Amino acid sequence: MDLRPITLEGEFVRLEPLSLNHHDRLCSVGLEPELWQYTTSILSTPDDMKSYIETAMKWQTEGHALPFAQVEQSTNTVVGSTRYAAIDRTYRRLEIGWTWLAQPWQRTAINTEAKYLLLKHAFEILGCLRVEFKTDSINERSRNALVRIGAREEGILRNHMVIHSGRIRHSVYYSIINTEWNEVKNRLEGLLRSRRP
Repeated sequence: MDLRPITLEGEFVRLEPLSLNHHDRLCSVGLEPELWQYTTSILSTPDDMKSYIETAMKWQTEGHALPFAQVEQSTNTVVGSTRYAAIDRTYRRLEIGWTWLAQPWQRTAINTEAKYLLLKHAFEILGCLRVEFKTDSINERSRNALVRIGAREEGILRNHMVIHSGRIRHSVYYSIINTEWNEVKNRLEGLLRSRRP
């Protein structure tokens, strides 16, 4: 699994290696409290965003993650972030997570295509056997989005995390495995075709 920084380009979104060069543009779209309501931390200041990026880059250096900035292709606007994480080279698996999109770009083709690009790279280039996702059990929007792209629910880890508000979070795990990829790929390509003018 060769997890060097790479740019993944689609029709609607470009995923480029996250760096501090994205800081100001991420701050302009990513400091809204509702973006962080299901997470363990909240980003409300430029310093919070700087720490977020620096932590992602530290994990990358340590080999645990590969973070990306999400850039809208048509406007070259940075609209969010996502990453590969929980990377396990021995068993050829990883997680797609830490994903957020600013409000105006939610429920657009950007999230669907970002997942498509990440999954395609994971299965077809990195040779993954499994890609997993997790989300808060009460985050219905995220859960529905994962089912929509073809991920299968595996179960709930109870009392899994404590989010920034102090609420104890149960996390729902989903996955796609390599033998399911062709079916999921066709599904995602169909969804993306339906978004074209």
